[in-house]
Amino acid sequence: MTDVPGTPPSSPQAVAAPAAPKVRDVGRDDVLEALRLGIADFRAAPLYGLFFGGIYAVGGLFLLWMTMSAGVAYLTYPLATGFALLGPFVAVGCYEVSRRRESGEMLDLRAILGVMARQSSRELGWMAFVTLFVFLMWMYQVRILLILTLGFKSFTTFGEFLHVVTGTPEGWLFIVLVHVDGLIFAMVTFSLTVVAFPLLLEREIDFVTAMITSVKSVTANPRTMLSWGLVIALLLLAGSLPAFVGLFVILPVLGHATWHLYRRLVEPADARG
Repeated sequence: MTDVPGTPPSSPQAVAAPAAPKVRDVGRDDVLEALRLGIADFRAAPLYGLFFGGIYAVGGLFLLWMTMSAGVAYLTYPLATGFALLGPFVAVGCYEVSRRRESGEMLDLRAILGVMARQSSRELGWMAFVTLFVFLMWMYQVRILLILTLGFKSFTTFGEFLHVVTGTPEGWLFIVLVHVDGLIFAMVTFSLTVVAFPLLLEREIDFVTAMITSVKSVTANPRTMLSWGLVIALLLLAGSLPAFVGLFVILPVLGHATWHLYRRLVEPADARG
């Protein structure tokens, strides 16, 4: 039977959806090896890493400047911590660098930026929207917690805000609640994105499948992945403290390492039977 022009092909194989990615078991040695390879990628192509790390660091400084200019300096800390939620999207350039080095392709900044630009019309663009939405929800939650614990007080300076939150029972309650809330947001975001971004960069699948695969990678390897999440959080915190300067190096190293951990977590598409 021949297919009529303009109609879908009659072959089931031609219209079959891509097989769902298969998640592997990983351990501590895989995390350490991913970190080693991430450092190796950064050392082999430092200018690329510094470029993408610089975009992230400068973006963080710009957001902080906006809070200061808008007179909401009390949002500095939650903004700095929540900004880490956007790291996986900014690190897409680092994933592409690692992918190219792994496959033996030439490194070219224009080509890498072109790959990143094309993601806006692919499923990875929707994944970026998810992380941005979570970030905005986090900032909204902080504002709600401020109102619930401290009322409708306004703070003219960051020092005044610190005095209230560290020297009053209401402030202590706010600190506890905002950190518990932040931990929940961080765990959810980490679970949804830890392999979703590199997976969408490499394969033509929908972003919902990518998020499901990411969650499966965490639930299948809870101790290992939670340890990896803790490593990411601590390194990003350390890199953010000196005015985000450390993120010039921390972000690309984590980005490269995330790519290599993803390659260990998700079975290659051509390995499926």
